Amino acid sequence: MIFTDYYKFEKLAIIAKTRMDCVASSKSYPEFEEKRATKAIRQSSKRDATNKDSLSCYYGKVNDNFGGNIHRKADMAITMKGKNLSSLFVPDIECNIAFGDVRGTSDAIIFVFDKIVVIDGEIEAGGVIEMFIARGKSKECRALYNLVCDGGLDDEMNNLREAAKQEAVTDLVTDE
Repeated sequence: MIFTDYYKFEKLAIIAKTRMDCVASSKSYPEFEEKRATKAIRQSSKRDATNKDSLSCYYGKVNDNFGGNIHRKADMAITMKGKNLSSLFVPDIECNIAFGDVRGTSDAIIFVFDKIVVIDGEIEAGGVIEMFIARGKSKECRALYNLVCDGGLDDEMNNLREAAKQEAVTDLVTDE
């Protein structure tokens, strides 16, 4: 198997414009697992609630101070707990797939998008980002991307999706 870990994030947050909450995962990737919430946070008028042990990320534009030794600027970025997790490279804008690597590791990550619509910097509700991690494959990101686009890893990806454990999702309340 090439992919070792799987995480599925969905736009559930009401107040945070770019927050994505983990709804299913393999719960096996140390770089993500160490970023789980250590305490519950109650919802307020300025912030969405967070359950203990929940995992969330933020999907948005690349911050101007992101540096790195890259040959071209990334299209988007994923952050967790205020730190850049991965820059996203989207070679084909007609395709719902992107690639990157996990910062500080030698691991590749493939992103699969579903219903991601960003209007005025805010992700529309229901958008989904799936993350497939290939440990030790950061130098082969583009090759993995091509393989996924050609359908060469569909069975492996579907097996990870089926084996994923559902996550307890934070109850968010709208002010109506």
